[in-house]
Amino acid sequence: MVSSSTLFSVAGKNVLVTGGSRGVGYMIAKGFSEAGANVLLTSRSETDCAKAAQELNCQYVASNVASREGCQALVEQVGRTFDKRLDVLINNAGTSWGEPLSRNSKSNWGFDKVFDLNVKGLFFLTRACLPLLEQSASPDNPSRIINIGSVTGLVPQQAPTHAYDASKAAVHNLTRKFAADLASKHVTVNALAPGFVPSRMSAGLAAWGGDADQLARTIPLGRLGNADDMAGACIYLSSRAGNWCTGVILNVDGGAVGALQLPLSSL
Repeated sequence: MVSSSTLFSVAGKNVLVTGGSRGVGYMIAKGFSEAGANVLLTSRSETDCAKAAQELNCQYVASNVASREGCQALVEQVGRTFDKRLDVLINNAGTSWGEPLSRNSKSNWGFDKVFDLNVKGLFFLTRACLPLLEQSASPDNPSRIINIGSVTGLVPQQAPTHAYDASKAAVHNLTRKFAADLASKHVTVNALAPGFVPSRMSAGLAAWGGDADQLARTIPLGRLGNADDMAGACIYLSSRAGNWCTGVILNVDGGAVGALQLPLSSL
């Protein structure tokens, strides 16, 4: 058995983090960068990317992974940056939408916007990255794909985020599908299902009565998630310690799903 420092090392790995300029993506990119990985972060905003990359001492490229063309253009840039070898793909880019069912919306309740990025973008980017991932893969050191799902893909939340919750359930299903497809190519595919983590996206839940203090009180471990929780789980799955994990949906949620009990009043 190797030492613990080697077992969890990601030093020198080439890592692409989508949606890496803020929120959970930024937390993950920061963790990998501080652990010695070669990080390329991306998001739509050139300004946000440049700022984040400077703070994290890593590389960046602006891109739009909500379109098939945007995914292909990003992969071409990744190939040039990493000499056609990618060790870890973090599919984090995502968006949300909240709208009551009672509202007669003309916008399809955000389904087009949310599914274009959260589901279709993930699929097409993963598919386009496969040649780069396969170039780095071996039986003893698989390449890794980590999709950022959500506990709302397991248990819908009370907020009227129908498109978002459904999209994250689709992310989990695609994770298992890709895991079966790519195991023979020595590429592992897993997903994180984060609980409530402070970010600009989660801050929107306050509009539906879910401010940070209220959300924390619903979590068995008594707090919201943080950067160590997000980065640590991804680093584990990307290190030698996670070599034999694929098709896993890893809840990182303080027990929000797995440790809940029904109140006595409901029995």
